[in-house]
Amino acid sequence: MALCLVLALTSAATPAEPKSAREFSADIASRDAAGTAIGTGARLYAANGKVRIETPEVPTGFFLIDSQAGNALFVRPAQRIYMDSKQSTPLTQIFVPVDPNDPCPQWRAAAIQAGVPGADGAWRCKRIDTAIVGGRGTIEYRVVSPQQQSSRRWIAPDLGFPVKLRAADGTTVLLENIRTETQPVSLFAVPQGFRKLDPQALIDRIKHSDVWVEPSK
Repeated sequence: MALCLVLALTSAATPAEPKSAREFSADIASRDAAGTAIGTGARLYAANGKVRIETPEVPTGFFLIDSQAGNALFVRPAQRIYMDSKQSTPLTQIFVPVDPNDPCPQWRAAAIQAGVPGADGAWRCKRIDTAIVGGRGTIEYRVVSPQQQSSRRWIAPDLGFPVKLRAADGTTVLLENIRTETQPVSLFAVPQGFRKLDPQALIDRIKHSDVWVEPSK
């Protein structure tokens, strides 16, 4: 009886870990202020803090985000290379795992990783309300970046992930057809044998070669 009492008190004092469905796949849709689709849809996969984004705007590769390692990469399978994605797509700055109760630090980190000027300044995330987005309960935030760019963002607590963004001009980017299911680990890894390309190092090598011509001033 004493042991049971101790276990009961311990369980009461230590909150249980939330069992969230954090492995899922979804379509990424973009719409203008009138609700008309913009371009063709992209695909997103997420599992355990890692994200893979495939977009038709960049058909030669895919983006990998590792929130724990703090990096975002662009992988090009045909060339067997990968590189820091930087500002190749704004999607890697939006669709990252976040804390539903304090999402600004994660968005700030993603912008810094992308090399956005001034991203290390003050971000403001004000909780507005709760809402249903695509049949899923979400928390709505008004987000203001250090550059004073304002947007509304909706986070699904069960996913620990943003599912919609509406910019100041009314355009939206949102996740549709969300399927909570186990994702293959291989989706989120750079294939073996791929080498990392440093664009700046390549430029520096060209500058020291015979083919480099200094631009006229």
